[in-house]
Amino acid sequence: MNNDFQNNMNEAQFEDMRQQMTTLKKKLQQQEIVNDRMIRHSMKNTASNISRRYFMIMAVCILMIPYSYWAFVMLNGFSIPFWIFTCITMLVCCGGTYYNSRKLSDSNMMTNNLVDVRRRVARAKKFDADWLILGIPLVIVFLGWFMYESHQLHPDAFFNKLFWAGCVGGVIGAIWGFALHYKTQRQYQEIIDQIEDLTQEA
Repeated sequence: MNNDFQNNMNEAQFEDMRQQMTTLKKKLQQQEIVNDRMIRHSMKNTASNISRRYFMIMAVCILMIPYSYWAFVMLNGFSIPFWIFTCITMLVCCGGTYYNSRKLSDSNMMTNNLVDVRRRVARAKKFDADWLILGIPLVIVFLGWFMYESHQLHPDAFFNKLFWAGCVGGVIGAIWGFALHYKTQRQYQEIIDQIEDLTQEA
């Protein structure tokens, strides 16, 4: 009788432990689901921030086409070829930005397979980094041509108002551009790191 009682106690304890383990497993699974949703939501917000920044850049590029004609040609008498080069530079920048923004435009991207999402984000990050290889030479040519046009208009006073305006604008533009670039690179890396955390846990 004592053995039966002991066996019943052991079975009851085992059943209690099994139920506790089942409850704990369910809680862990629920926590993983919550963590997954939270991280995916964070990734989606970060991707949306990058997309908004890209749309802002594209809007500035498009608006610069008519504005540069007024500011350079009509107001200061710069040459039409310089304005055409400015327009081409803006269009190239707009086209490259649009091309890269499409990698983040999929509304289901953050619910798709995380390996595929990581691959797309990594490609977008690399394209954004490689963009400097094209962007920096274009800016250098633009500023050099700007200085040349300024000198042609005021040959007796090379360090004129236009020159200083170009210098100040160039410095401000470079600081703004590099700040946006490194912020975008950092946010791309945040998405990649979050995806790696999720895949490692899985």
